[in-house]
Amino acid sequence: MSRVCELSGKSVMTGNNVSHANNRTRRRFLPNLVNVTLMSEALNQRIRLRVSASALRTVEHRGGLDAFLMKEKVGNLSPKAAIIRRQVSKKLAENAAA
Repeated sequence: MSRVCELSGKSVMTGNNVSHANNRTRRRFLPNLVNVTLMSEALNQRIRLRVSASALRTVEHRGGLDAFLMKEKVGNLSPKAAIIRRQVSKKLAENAAA
């Protein structure tokens, strides 16, 4: 399983450990990923995603999973999240037309 957030696209970064003597060795900065189950109100179902803690805060700030997906760029989303976004937008369009 790759270490990439399914909602924000945040992934592993690389850098240096720098000692007191200024010796540099390569290291990895891993994102804080959490397995969560989020509720989609439009689809009326639970969705399991592997999300970074910062993206989870953003979901709460924007008012839930549906609102987050509609505001987020498709390029940042994983293929699974992009499919969910299409389903949500289709369902919201159906509800608006009815």
